[in-house]
Amino acid sequence: RLYQIPFGMPNCEDESEARTLYLVGDFSAPAEFFVTLGVFSFLYSMAALVLYLRFHSLYTENTKLPFTDFCVTVCFAFFWLVAAAAWGKGLSDVKAATRPSALISAMGVCQGDGVVCNAGTTPAMGLANISVV
Repeated sequence: RLYQIPFGMPNCEDESEARTLYLVGDFSAPAEFFVTLGVFSFLYSMAALVLYLRFHSLYTENTKLPFTDFCVTVCFAFFWLVAAAAWGKGLSDVKAATRPSALISAMGVCQGDGVVCNAGTTPAMGLANISVV
């Protein structure tokens, strides 16, 4: 939800007041899908561990239970692949929206003649990249 993040932008004509710039974009859906699937996968794996360890005889005697477990695991694996791809696309969109050159081009104060605007730092996306991998 980048539209909720304000940036204070200096106003060179009137030094007393700064203007506010808001980013554009809402890339929360892929991230929420990724996290929700991760939580459900964790809960399912805990339930499966309880089933395997506590009710082992029920698991070995019933022929439908292992097949059902296999089908649910395959579904989770497929959705995990889809969620990782969606989060990867969402992250690349966040990177594009927060690229310093894109932010500078959106600032009207940087468009004047003889005005030079530089980005102080670039966003650190290392941990977000690791989450996709």
